[in-house]
Amino acid sequence: HSGKYLCAAFREPASRVREVEEENRRIRLQLSQSQGPANQPADGNYGNQQWGASADTGPEDGDNTAEERNNHTECPRSPSVQKCELIHVACVCAGHNASRDVVTLVKSVLFHRRNPLHFHFITDTVAHRILRTLFQSWMVPSVQVSFYDADELKSEVSWIPNKHYSGIYGLMKLTLTKALPADLSKVIVLDTDITFATDIAELWGIFRKFTGEISQVIGLVENQSDWYLGNLWKNHKPWPALGRGFNTGVILLYLERLRRIGWEQMWRLTAERELMSMLSTSLADQDIFNAFIKQNPVLVHQLPCFWNVQLSDHTRSEQCYTEVSDLKVIHWNSPKKLRVKNKHVEFFRNLYLTFLEYDGNLLRRELFGCPSQANPESVRLQAALEELDEDDQCYDFRRERLTVHRVHLYFLQYEYTAAEDGTDVTLVAQLSMDRRTVVQLDMTHTKKALVVPAFETLRYRLSFPKSKAELLSMLDMGTLYTFRYHVWPKGHAPTDYAKWRTATTPYRVEWEADFEPYVVVRRDCPEYDQRFVGFGWNKVSHVLELDAQEFELTVLPNAFMVHMPHAPSFDISKFRSSFGYRNCLNTLKDEFHQDLSRKYGSAALKYLTAQRTA
Repeated sequence: HSGKYLCAAFREPASRVREVEEENRRIRLQLSQSQGPANQPADGNYGNQQWGASADTGPEDGDNTAEERNNHTECPRSPSVQKCELIHVACVCAGHNASRDVVTLVKSVLFHRRNPLHFHFITDTVAHRILRTLFQSWMVPSVQVSFYDADELKSEVSWIPNKHYSGIYGLMKLTLTKALPADLSKVIVLDTDITFATDIAELWGIFRKFTGEISQVIGLVENQSDWYLGNLWKNHKPWPALGRGFNTGVILLYLERLRRIGWEQMWRLTAERELMSMLSTSLADQDIFNAFIKQNPVLVHQLPCFWNVQLSDHTRSEQCYTEVSDLKVIHWNSPKKLRVKNKHVEFFRNLYLTFLEYDGNLLRRELFGCPSQANPESVRLQAALEELDEDDQCYDFRRERLTVHRVHLYFLQYEYTAAEDGTDVTLVAQLSMDRRTVVQLDMTHTKKALVVPAFETLRYRLSFPKSKAELLSMLDMGTLYTFRYHVWPKGHAPTDYAKWRTATTPYRVEWEADFEPYVVVRRDCPEYDQRFVGFGWNKVSHVLELDAQEFELTVLPNAFMVHMPHAPSFDISKFRSSFGYRNCLNTLKDEFHQDLSRKYGSAALKYLTAQRTA
């Protein structure tokens, strides 16, 4: 069938379809007898003909035969979404790894979206800090973010034994009617290992197809593995499910209707009943959702399988699409993630890596025709940017100073216990932890900047010196040199390498113009001045302000770093080839000195004098 949207049609053996149909008719009969005619949906169908049917056929097809439904080929139109309608998305996100995954998910959603978004994150402390900082620094227009403390929800699900690797957090989607605001009526719920290949508004629009006043409350895609069929291995006993069951990586939750039917009590009763025989869950919330749907099939609206193409072991994901261009959502629901076996796995991997590496600055675009929902800080910065003169040769530098750079925190998990004496040190590439001068010089209570003497080699392969004695030997043999001695000696001359050769204790040096050593300083030191982006004067200006704040420049006698050769950066190439670039840098230096004088008064005049005589 030609067109933009793909019709999904599963063709299972006729005997299996008849078995499931008979089971579902029996369940519908039981529901009608137990609930009475007042609660029975008018159209009498459950879900939307999930077993063997075209995924979005109308309710009037509810009692068609399996053969008639398999031959049904009419493709539905995408449900409409109002322009500028706010779309709500919820995720449970805990830990460093999940935070990294959810960033890629968010990028894929923002890339395709044309509507305002409100993200709802149920997080632990780690994920909360990471994602809060990320969204604050991203400053994406028309995006709202709310956080909910996962610790406050643990008691809701901690009583459920769970063997899934997601642990207790894998059960928290069950609590969303309680966790999310009471006035929130609908939400799209996503696992963190999801990548969107289309506008999420298309998925949001499917809520409009939920039939009846309270009949359909959950939208799900059929499970694409054989897990719930119970035939993966001998004595495999999964939780009860309708047929193949449903995957909960992508869920449409009609919260308003769920609260109306008493969802919290219903899923608890289901879990308690099944745990009497199953003892624990294997697939976390998915097991309980499926057991609930098995008892209440009328409440589910089956989504076309391209809304959750599941790349896990034992799946039939290739049956969801004829061309990869038909895909909507890719779900990496396997511990193997990018190493799963699929004939289109390279396409999927490249799509994931595209968003993983995508420059988030490109997502800071306003939504055309929608009222701006930018925060006050974003409005202020935008106004400041508009005041800049685009014809100014230093425009790029000035714009960069006003730009809020995106921040990603702690992408690698680490174990850390704070030192009781307050002498914690952040590990930088040039610093090894077997030195501690930090304690001896009482850096916690004094203002010191510890200078790490810098050397360099012109060789791309070097056996790194393991001691000061070995480094001095390499220096004498010409294998190493003092840093930039042949092109920029002023940058490190105040370190006094001659004195360092024989020094056994730290020694103080005085600031000189253009001094740019590598230093170890306290966290509360002045930050780098953002006007000096690219190449030139970033470390110089930083050390200059350290001196202005009366930090003592103290050279470490046994510490050292070695600079390795590398290709020139784009900015240093511009500095070397462009007179305008160098002239602009001089302009920025003068402005920095003027700002320094206003900040520190007459004491800062020495820096301007030294600069002019240098």
